[in-house]
Amino acid sequence: MAAAGPAAAASYANLKLHITPEKFYVEACDDGADDVLAIDRVSTEVTLTVKKDVPPSAVTRPIYGILGTIRLVAGTYLIVITKKKKVGEIFSHAIWKATDFDILSYKKTMLHLTDIQLQDNKVFLSMISHVLSVDGFYFSTTYDLTHTLQRLANTSPEFQEMSLLERADPRFVWNGHLLREFAAQPEIHRFATPVMHGFISMHSCSINGKCFDWLLVSRRSCFRAGVRYYVRGIDSEGHAANFVETEQIVHYKGSKASFVQTRGSIPFFWSQRPNLKYKPKPQISKSVNHMDGFQRHFDSQIISYGKQMIVNLVNQKGSELPLEQTFAKMVNSMANGMVRYIAFDFHKECSRMRWDRLQILMDQLAEQQDEFSYFLVDSDGKIVTQQEGIFRSNCMDCLDRTNVIQSLLARRSLQAQLQRLGVLHVGQRIEEQADFEKIYKNAWADNANACAKQYAGTGALKTDYTRQVCLSCKGLLGFCVHLGLPLGRRLQKDH
Repeated sequence: MAAAGPAAAASYANLKLHITPEKFYVEACDDGADDVLAIDRVSTEVTLTVKKDVPPSAVTRPIYGILGTIRLVAGTYLIVITKKKKVGEIFSHAIWKATDFDILSYKKTMLHLTDIQLQDNKVFLSMISHVLSVDGFYFSTTYDLTHTLQRLANTSPEFQEMSLLERADPRFVWNGHLLREFAAQPEIHRFATPVMHGFISMHSCSINGKCFDWLLVSRRSCFRAGVRYYVRGIDSEGHAANFVETEQIVHYKGSKASFVQTRGSIPFFWSQRPNLKYKPKPQISKSVNHMDGFQRHFDSQIISYGKQMIVNLVNQKGSELPLEQTFAKMVNSMANGMVRYIAFDFHKECSRMRWDRLQILMDQLAEQQDEFSYFLVDSDGKIVTQQEGIFRSNCMDCLDRTNVIQSLLARRSLQAQLQRLGVLHVGQRIEEQADFEKIYKNAWADNANACAKQYAGTGALKTDYTRQVCLSCKGLLGFCVHLGLPLGRRLQKDH
């Protein structure tokens, strides 16, 4: 099975930044490395040199990766990773979270700028700093975080020899634009650090005395990026807002299994611009060809994942009803046998905390999930099964309701995987494994919070269900306070 490829594909893990008035020098400090990246601060030319060419007068500091370069009003800036935190390991490959960055100007002075230009440049720098302050930027110098296990397993030997930058899935490389100049020069690819945005949780677990690794990885697409309300629906290329690929991975005695799901905004042209109302009314555009973008979206999804099972969780009344009706109508009009659709009014079915009614949806999806299966490769690297389709879930924000359903589908897949691997005995249920259940629920709740903060700016509202099966009194109060609602009003007012 393919992993990250040979060492030649790896990025440099240990770097030193040497700063002089004329150049930035980035020194590779890995064992046996002699490469130094020289960046001219005047011409912006990037070349390779060697360590002996670094002036001894340079100011030196350690860095942990190059995010890339960006041109602002004042000129070009170099963005580097200055702090990192180890998240864990995937198949012996270290995975890191970037926790701090520095934005370095090529220009030594700002005297060439007018007062207005200075102010504009300051605003742009503040915007970049704000984006970088959002939690959830991950990287590895030896492992390709942007691909699922199944995609990696079905690659060619030539793919294995590519650099991490060259082979990364562009949907999930959040600094792809910043690295465009690096991408044009293959000889410097090892200095580039592809960074994904989302969530990663890793746990060493034990059931029946059998130890296995369990991982949850959510990859946010950088296409049609933006925040809740301001960015909804799709663009002309078919990219959906808040599109996230979530992969659950199990590693046991050399065997690896994964189950992949996606979430994304309802894929046609609609908006919900904020106003003084608590919940702005969504508007479906009347002046565009919805089917063109809709078709593009699902064509790309089918290429990436195979069959599509759409799970639409929006309300089937009020302002959300037209979105559900239009979605269903467009799926029918597209008439693609690879795409199926089911609508489940989460709030109606689960009103008054009737969470047991989620089993109605799970029963409706069970046959389809069995057909889709999951990816499994044995300890010899032989592919045993492949996932043949995917569940594409959505609500309004693709956050709370979506995360609950995804966690249930993932648990059902995990049940089958652990039984097949021999971790669970015949007839044993994951729900009965108290220690693992706590890990599982907390990880999925943390995933919900991460996705919510990245898209909406606030934590998820239904994590108490994920963590504890039903909302606690504390969670009920917190939910209402979060929404500014009196306790007497209905609980289910999220998006």
